[in-house]
Amino acid sequence: MNKSELVELIAEKADISKAKAALAVDAFTAGVADALAKGDEVALVGFGTFTTAKREARKGRNPATGKEITIAAATLPKFRPGKALKDAVK
Repeated sequence: MNKSELVELIAEKADISKAKAALAVDAFTAGVADALAKGDEVALVGFGTFTTAKREARKGRNPATGKEITIAAATLPKFRPGKALKDAVK
């Protein structure tokens, strides 16, 4: 499912226009991104939790040359599904 299909589904389920559903999807994704950028977590009971995880710097190899390189440390988004979502997918 892509974004436009999700917007269509939300519009149908919530009985709202596609334009309002698109605004809702955009607001949700922006809200989650803003919270994660601040270091907060977003917990939706039953659905799951969006958090961040720190990845330390590490050594790697350039596959083209075989030369060793340093891969920088990074903070990455993570999603941990909730029990209700896991059960729905089973």
